[in-house]
Amino acid sequence: MECRIPFSGRSIRYTEEEVAVVAECMRSAVPLTQGRFLHEFEQKFASYQGVEEGSCFAVCNGTCALELAAALCGIRPGDEVIVPSHTFTSSAYPFQKAGAKIVWCDVAEDTHVVDAATIARVMTPKTKAVVAVHLYGYMADMPSIVNLCHEKNVLVIEDAAQAIGCEFHGRKAGSFGDMAAFSFHSHKNLTTLGEGGMIYVQDKLKRQIVPMLRHNGHCAFPYERKDYWKPAMGNVDLPMVDGRTAWPANYCLGEAECALGAKLLDRIDSINDAKRQRALSFIDGLADCPELVFLREETRRHNYHLLVAAMTKGTEARDTFMRIMYHEHGIQCAVQYMPLNRYDYYARLGLSEASCPAGDRFFDTMISFPFHASLSDEDVAYMADRTKQTLLEL
Repeated sequence: MECRIPFSGRSIRYTEEEVAVVAECMRSAVPLTQGRFLHEFEQKFASYQGVEEGSCFAVCNGTCALELAAALCGIRPGDEVIVPSHTFTSSAYPFQKAGAKIVWCDVAEDTHVVDAATIARVMTPKTKAVVAVHLYGYMADMPSIVNLCHEKNVLVIEDAAQAIGCEFHGRKAGSFGDMAAFSFHSHKNLTTLGEGGMIYVQDKLKRQIVPMLRHNGHCAFPYERKDYWKPAMGNVDLPMVDGRTAWPANYCLGEAECALGAKLLDRIDSINDAKRQRALSFIDGLADCPELVFLREETRRHNYHLLVAAMTKGTEARDTFMRIMYHEHGIQCAVQYMPLNRYDYYARLGLSEASCPAGDRFFDTMISFPFHASLSDEDVAYMADRTKQTLLEL
């Protein structure tokens, strides 16, 4: 059926000025990949994040950023990487591919993201790294997580795919960890024509090999050449991480996407702030509906990439609510992020066992409301009204 408010595959609408930036790049950029717009985007992103220049690298999507992070960990046989079971699959499988054993951890009951306590419960002497995911746009307590991990010489990778612009203790999501991955997918509050990503790398030595890892192992020859074309236009080599080979790939992001990303950084805070105010208004308008429990956050710790709630009446009531909202009112809610250990993919890898009751409970009762930035005020008011009406019917 045709929905009045679909769970959209696109978050924002571009301004004419942003469209013009892309059009001009199409006309003038030479080359169309790995040129000046890439470097401008990386520099502007680092400045926005408040991190050192040269520490951010644009890639073709957030999963590629996590693939690079996994390669930079220097994983050895027997190493374990802790990942929340309640997250998107890209948070986990790059580390499995790199040779780590995935260890599932739970999320906190009230925030639905990891914290130091849920991580500490599954840490062992074999723990090499922790993937701290800022899910739904809510930022995890990074100071306590970093303190815990660094006391035990464990790397911290922030999965900030959904958390662009979030802040905690005056610092941006993705600026606390040893590495961080961002996504500019079509669903995100900042999106570069459907796909795009960024990796932040704190360690200066590891930064040096990211361009090689990102672009097929390309690098300079280690000696002066009499003729620029001999023996070839450029060298290709295997990057090394902690004395081990790290396989390169092609994760480059095009110039048009980089030009747009740099331009969108000018208004990402206003996009996030507007979504937060709209979310708070929606949540407060349902304050007399105890059947739905939202995470309410007034500060920039939450960018409300998604607007989610738990149904206190259980799974069956949740499913009935969603059916009525969809079939009678044309509002397409969603259920997101089945715990990864419950997927066939991870079961086939021998990773079906997990003790993550909070993540399981939330998934089994959660509702994700349509909440793309381009929703009209009228649509949001209609959705709130129909939510109340449906809860009364139940």
